Formats: sequence, structure tokens, C-alpha cells
Amino acid sequence: MPRYALKVEYHGAPFAGWQRQADQPSVQGAIEAALAKLEPRAHTIAAAGRTDAGVHGLAQVAHCDMERAWEPFRLSEALNFHLMPLPVAILDCALVADDWHARFSAVERRYLFRLLMRRAPATHEAGLVWQVKNPLDLDAMRAGAAHLVGRHDFTTFRSSICQADSPVKTLDSLEISGIEGPSGPEVRFHLRARSFLHNQVRSFVGTLERVGAGAWKPGDVKAALEARDRAACGPVCPPQGLYLAGVGYPADPFAPPG
Repeated sequence: MPRYALKVEYHGAPFAGWQRQADQPSVQGAIEAALAKLEPRAHTIAAAGRTDAGVHGLAQVAHCDMERAWEPFRLSEALNFHLMPLPVAILDCALVADDWHARFSAVERRYLFRLLMRRAPATHEAGLVWQVKNPLDLDAMRAGAAHLVGRHDFTTFRSSICQADSPVKTLDSLEISGIEGPSGPEVRFHLRARSFLHNQVRSFVGTLERVGAGAWKPGDVKAALEARDRAACGPVCPPQGLYLAGVGYPADPFAPPG
């Protein structure tokens, strides 16, 4: 059975997350239903990461196995037709080796978090950002974030229902930038690691927002990390500003030949 890698973009608001669920809409379920329109049978796809309810995908990667050989462009076009009008799009499709796996072959995940700073309610960006009413101190947030980069026991920043075997992970980078976004000033967090714990990014951002607001000092982040205690974490921020921005592989399956 030919295997295909899919690059997927989605708006997370209508879904209970990526993972298929029996009684709630999911991104995985939507794509599997579209595949069943092309080859009528049960389909199971695998993804690089399972995003929670309300979290968006800019370049999620999944793979599917088909019975017939599809030209990749035609497969993506057919899937996009059957996905309408849901806010899910197949951005790219590529034929990959039979043993290639969207999750286990990945060597890097990249996340983006958008935080909007303005008092007036968000309209055009509603559901796409986390909004706070007051300006934040970006330098203080960067100083706090520096304590999180590297290999650590991230128990403090791990959901109580996280299923990972170990809380020890390596955070390769956490960059914080201020930009003038389409609806006002934004803080953007760019995070990169081989893998993340459940709610790790949202725990980081919620904690660093407290630093930016002046409620925490940058050194308090280090103390929270070293506590290895979920109770030491700052508030977990809402999911609306979080995006799975990209997935890295030893060889990019979507790179043009040559």
C-alpha cells in the first residue's frame, strides 16, 4: 500500500483537538472521513503531534496508506474537495517510503504562540490569539525564558494527565519577539524541540506572561523549574494562540526533487 505524507493546515476552533473521538469532531476524523470518500473503507492516519482543542495547525504532518497509487497533487486536491467546508486544508502531499512515519521519523517540532496586547476586545483575531489588556515587559520575559532552554526535568510544566514516559526533555530554543500585528502589538513565542510534554508550551507561556506583567521575577521561573512540582507552575494559558508551526525530518518529504 503506497504511503503518503500530508502537510495539514487547520483552524482548531471547531474541533475537540487533533485526535479522533467517538462523539466530538476532530481534525483526524475529518481527514479520515475525506479519505473514505476516495477509497471506501476504514482509514487510520498518524500525525507528528496531537494538538488539543482550540489549538491550530500551520504545518502539521500526517501520513496515510492508500490501496491505489495516487499522484500526490491529485490526492491533495481530492482531499481538499471532500474536506470543504471545514477549516482544514492539505497544503502538500508526497509519496514516502513504507516505513516512514509522521511521528516516529520526526526529529523536531516547532510551535508558535501569539499573545495580543490591547484593551479593546479582539474581533478579527478572536480565537487566533490570547489577549491580555496591558503591555508586558519583553526583556523580563526573555530573562525568565532563558532558564527553560536546555535539557531539564519539566515536571512543573507538565500536565497531570501527560502520558509521556519521562518529564525530561530538551528545549532547543524559546525566542520571544514583539511585533505590530494586524490587530495591535503582539508578543510571539517561537519554541523548538524534538518533542514536547502535554501542555508544556501553554504552561511556559502562562508562566512567562506573569513575568512580563511583573507578578513574577525572571528568577522565579528557575525556582519553579527546579521545584519539579506542578503546583509551582504559573497559570496555563488558553489554547487559542497556539499553533503547531512545523515538523522537521532528516530529509524533508515535501522538498522538490533534485
